[in-house]
Amino acid sequence: MIDLKKRKRATFVPLSSMSDIGFLLLIFIMLISLMNRRQEAKVDYPEARDAETASAATALEVWVDSTGAIVIAGAKVDGEALDGIIAAYLENNPDGTIRVAADRNTPYRSIDRVIGTLQRLQLRAVSFAVKESP
Repeated sequence: MIDLKKRKRATFVPLSSMSDIGFLLLIFIMLISLMNRRQEAKVDYPEARDAETASAATALEVWVDSTGAIVIAGAKVDGEALDGIIAAYLENNPDGTIRVAADRNTPYRSIDRVIGTLQRLQLRAVSFAVKESP
């Protein structure tokens, strides 16, 4: 007599490769998160009632801390270096914008130094970082 019922084989899923895939995904996520890290200076943002949102992804960020030190990409720069960095940025990104983030306790003369540099370079697209007041 012939058995007409076909035997089903049990499906085997190798679970050892799943841990390898999980480990590779973990490494990938860790590497990607390190590449997108912004280098910021510690500032206490001033408040504004009517703030507009601007994209910071393509902007050159200039940080001015409470002592008046200017920080770009995690490195302190002086006034002459600021001119060169901004000029080089504008040469490579003609449609780029500058984002100035200053501490609320920063002396005005420190911010004026940055604004004077932007005026000398005839830059028209500048945004100032603030936090919205309640």
